[in-house]
Amino acid sequence: MPTITTSDGVEIFYKDWGSGQPIVFSHGWPLTADDWDAQMMFFLHQGYRVIAHDRRGHGRSDQVGTGNDIDHWVADLAALTEQLDLREAIHIGHSTGGAEVARYVARHQERVAKAVLVSSPTPSMLQTESNPGGQPQEWFDAVRAGVLGNRSEFYRAVPEGPFYGFNRSGVEPSEAVIANWWRQGMAGSAHAHYETVASWLEDYTDDLRAITVPVLVMHGDDDQIVPFTSAVPRAVDVLQNGALRTYAGYPHGMPTTHADVLNPDLLAFIAS
Repeated sequence: MPTITTSDGVEIFYKDWGSGQPIVFSHGWPLTADDWDAQMMFFLHQGYRVIAHDRRGHGRSDQVGTGNDIDHWVADLAALTEQLDLREAIHIGHSTGGAEVARYVARHQERVAKAVLVSSPTPSMLQTESNPGGQPQEWFDAVRAGVLGNRSEFYRAVPEGPFYGFNRSGVEPSEAVIANWWRQGMAGSAHAHYETVASWLEDYTDDLRAITVPVLVMHGDDDQIVPFTSAVPRAVDVLQNGALRTYAGYPHGMPTTHADVLNPDLLAFIAS
């Protein structure tokens, strides 16, 4: 398996297919690079070089007890882009991966052409007086309790319910999609998944302010994980060169459930 070794000795697994302008994908919680299959195959056939990695503690990367935080993830991503000598790259992050992309681009945009934040918690998703549409503290506590409890059962309940909107009336659940989410989640470290919750409580406003390259923000207005009113309008206001694409009725996991719509929209932004 292709890997790089970080400065603190962690092996990070990655996929690197094709040639042309690189597109780098950062996955959501508690998933892996496999969650980008639909996008990687689409853009590979459009003539792009596509790259995705398993975040430390996830999938095929080392499941270490240290560094399961946003700054280490960004350093790991920077190590990968330096190892592969990526220039003029497009960075696309989904959910937790959106926070990773925002902070990476803010710190390393000399290597970046554009970025996309999909269902991203940026700038913040914690409910406060200034962010009344965010998730309450109890929601984050419940996620931690789910990881500490019967993780296997919890990792069925999340995709069966709010992640893909399968709990909505009239939506037909896909057992294959649910099982694939469970497969990816259970391949990772419970410790890393538990510690990831801290990254959802951070404020990424300063990161967004520092970004000068074009950024597309994509969000479904029925996102039950990162509520649309929590993050999205403020993200576009903060970005120097940001654009918003809203998807009526789409869930948090829309890159999987609506890849047929999102992929052409991503291509249009990248090619513009």
